[in-house]
Amino acid sequence: MGAPGVDDGPGQGGAFEPLREPVFRRIWSASVLSNFGQLILGVGAAWEMMRLTPSPSMVALVQTALMLPLMLVALPAGAIADMFDRRRIALAGLGFSMVCAATLTALAAWGYTSPWMLLAFCSLIGGGVALYSPAWQASISEQVEPRHLPAAVALGTISYNVARSFGPALGGLIVLAAGAQAAFAINAVCYVPLFLAFFLWKRRHVPSRLPPEQMHRAIVSGARYAFHSGPIRTVLLRSFLFGLTGASATALAPLVAKNLLGGDASTYGLMLGAGGVGAVVGALMVSPARTRFGTQNTTSAMAVVGGLALVAAGLSRSVPLTCFALFVAGGANILTIALFNVSVQLAVPRWVTARALSLFSSALTGGIALGAVLWGSVAGIWSVDVAMVVSGVALGAMPLLGFILPLPEASEADVAPFELANEPEVALALTQRSGPVVIEIDYEVDPAQARDFYDAMLKVQRTRLRNGGFDWSLSRDIADPALWTERYQCPTWGDYLHMRVRFTLADKAVQQHARSFNRDASELRVRRRLERPFGSVRWRADSPDPKQGSIGYMGP
Repeated sequence: MGAPGVDDGPGQGGAFEPLREPVFRRIWSASVLSNFGQLILGVGAAWEMMRLTPSPSMVALVQTALMLPLMLVALPAGAIADMFDRRRIALAGLGFSMVCAATLTALAAWGYTSPWMLLAFCSLIGGGVALYSPAWQASISEQVEPRHLPAAVALGTISYNVARSFGPALGGLIVLAAGAQAAFAINAVCYVPLFLAFFLWKRRHVPSRLPPEQMHRAIVSGARYAFHSGPIRTVLLRSFLFGLTGASATALAPLVAKNLLGGDASTYGLMLGAGGVGAVVGALMVSPARTRFGTQNTTSAMAVVGGLALVAAGLSRSVPLTCFALFVAGGANILTIALFNVSVQLAVPRWVTARALSLFSSALTGGIALGAVLWGSVAGIWSVDVAMVVSGVALGAMPLLGFILPLPEASEADVAPFELANEPEVALALTQRSGPVVIEIDYEVDPAQARDFYDAMLKVQRTRLRNGGFDWSLSRDIADPALWTERYQCPTWGDYLHMRVRFTLADKAVQQHARSFNRDASELRVRRRLERPFGSVRWRADSPDPKQGSIGYMGP
């Protein structure tokens, strides 16, 4: 029996049930190989950088070059994935990374590598992966049945953590046996199966009847949706704080191995492997835990478990005990992150899924990045064990936030699209760039119901703002208290048309509730106006007045 609000569906299936879907199985299997290649590249690049320069900062910049594009390119990549065919975007990102990896391999084989060139190619490869990642994550829901989505998201995290468990060690062996050039070559080859898996996927792409948004408007639309959506705002904040409080597990692991355990690089590798194996086990529990306990209860429990594990790692002076603590922390960490991911995917409509996932990724990685600085500073001022313990206590206190900001238990039914039946009447020659467009809607409400109507309209406000409306207001006629006017605007006519195709069934229910207060529930007076109508009138009285035969309306 699922927790209240959890959409169990008929037969959730096991953790590996999504692998019964041929498309998902091919892409997932190939993604495991590509993740191995990415981690092998990191080892090879770091080794090559040590050969090229003795500077520790340059060696550290290799990881930065690989990861920074994932944060900087995330939101634009998400916008592109929402605007165009996600399969083609994934192919473009993978193809770009593959070409850059092959070029780096050739340059390294010919002896033309230099420190800055190596960093540049690592950034380019990371940029291609950053373009691919939102398109892949947002397309998971198209490859599996809705009831298998949590398990499919969990398997996506498993593919990386399986590689993380053994990839660095394998990369080290490859570098020792054949040099960094071999690691670069293997990285390039590992992208090929994933590229072919997406290429062979016969995705049914239904193009929009409207032209794509401009890039900057698509980014703004995604950010505004997240800002005005309570569930997404909650997940983003919780993700950021989770990354911030729990970042010590990876940031301080080398210092734990050296200072607390008196070990060497092999001890550090053993700790990383323990955390990776724990992450795999945790990811396998995503679907059962969500079905049985719900998202909120599971994440709260995992925060406590993960916090205790970090405290144990900080106090331990035993290698087996520390590895066990990191095993537990890794499982709790991935289980929580996967549930956050599922919450995002189920709480947003398809038109903004990739952008929402990009914002989630940015919030999580931003929290981890700042947390690494924070806990590193604490370790520098006091000690490594103090930093680990304080980090664990902070992570263990995260469930308190759940009383204020509980995670949403949404389902895809809440964000199913709803197509408006009425089309605007247009008599002006409008283009996609005409605007601003002002929309005014009159309601006639019994004054005795004024308070209830006002509360209903506040919910309507959130739907308008997150779907693309600006400057929303609600006014009441001082001469006729029964007359209310809702007003909002869109920057252009094209933005208004895009807004009209973003309505969901949940939005429809909110607006129908507000409309029920109107005395004539079957009729609302709607006015759509061009706010600055320059060009729709003649500049001078003697200016030519061309015929306005084509309205230029591209309605849904």
